[in-house]
Amino acid sequence: MTVSPASTSMPSPMSSTTASNTVSTTVPFASFNNNTEQFHRAVRTQLAQDIEMLFAYAELPSPLLDACRYVMTGQGKLVRPLLVASAFDSVHQSNANDNVNRADEYVDKSTDKEAKQIQQNSDLESLLENDSDYDMARRAALAVELLHTYSLVHDDLPCMDDDELRRGQPTAHIVFAESTALLAGDVLQTLAFEVLTAELPTFAPYDSAIASQLIAIFAPRARRMVSGQMLDLNAEASTGISQDDLEAIHRDKTGALIEAAMLMGGICAGATAPQRIALQECAQHIGLAFQVQDDILDVTTSTDTLGKPAGSDEKLDKSTYVKLMGVEQATRYAQSLFNDGRAAIIRELSSRELSGKKDSADTNALLALIEWLWSRKK
Repeated sequence: MTVSPASTSMPSPMSSTTASNTVSTTVPFASFNNNTEQFHRAVRTQLAQDIEMLFAYAELPSPLLDACRYVMTGQGKLVRPLLVASAFDSVHQSNANDNVNRADEYVDKSTDKEAKQIQQNSDLESLLENDSDYDMARRAALAVELLHTYSLVHDDLPCMDDDELRRGQPTAHIVFAESTALLAGDVLQTLAFEVLTAELPTFAPYDSAIASQLIAIFAPRARRMVSGQMLDLNAEASTGISQDDLEAIHRDKTGALIEAAMLMGGICAGATAPQRIALQECAQHIGLAFQVQDDILDVTTSTDTLGKPAGSDEKLDKSTYVKLMGVEQATRYAQSLFNDGRAAIIRELSSRELSGKKDSADTNALLALIEWLWSRKK
């Protein structure tokens, strides 16, 4: 098996592998610790290692394995795994803060001995639960990236958008046979579901209760993503497409998987019902904002920067927000959507001390990711 450079890197600070079947002493995605760049780098490092592990586990034949590795190890933004990790961290930290507040309230009413015993029990529970919850988040991050990449491989095929450049490199059907690219997309889609419950090396055994919730979130949104792609194809060269029509397309085509990523990350961290509502609300705003941004970047950014052909929407006569409302109005709309997404997170997942303050992104992984997405150039 050919091993990519990603698999030969030093172990991530997020895990310490002590046996072929388990992971011990993990720290959730290195924890955000008010450092966006470090956090994102840790997530990408862990994902790269997990991708290599998955392909070793899957034992795919060549050239299928080569094509899968090629498309999964390119220079993608990895937005969806970052959403999983950021949602996981934000919920985890929010709940930890709530537990501390409740413990502080209890300490005021109890003896020092009682408070110490409660803290010891809490620490033990966190230690016992940490590996499984964290590894389920790793599985979720893998799943959303596998599904997303499958959609890109198929989207680039001659029968779809017929693109020759993706993530700064030739598309799969250009490098490999078109049939191989098609099968690569197929197997990435199946692996996206398999990874949630497979007995994988370097992962703790899957948590069946969490896994069932993840599949219940993931499967319908995968279906919606494909439905959205069909609606998008139907809308090509159509006249009279309204903003409502466009949003209906992109809530499924782009937004559904973003919803899945945020909800799956939250579920792995034990999100409460109000937290899940906030995550879904945020994801719906961010999913649309992301698509509006893509439409803007398609006409304002070069091919070299985008890593894919600039102006492809116009070439395919696609219905876009830029075509509908112009660059300036589309930019204002994207900004308002990002603001609405922030508001949902601040309401339920930001610390009480920082709630509503502009600098909340300094201490909340999801708010930091939203800021990073707003400033993206590709």
